Amino acid sequence: MSLLMELGVPPYVVQAIARHADVKITLRVYAHANLDAMRQALGKLDGRLS
Repeated sequence: MSLLMELGVPPYVVQAIARHADVKITLRVYAHANLDAMRQALGKLDGRLS
């Protein structure tokens, strides 16, 4: 499901696939993946600026 979120699939679609009762649950469960992607992106930027 994290990959679907990273691919830009709308959260309500991921919610339906995961069978979550509320889209808030989906966003909470898979938010860590987005944070990891942001950390990786910032790490690459830091590498270029150093």
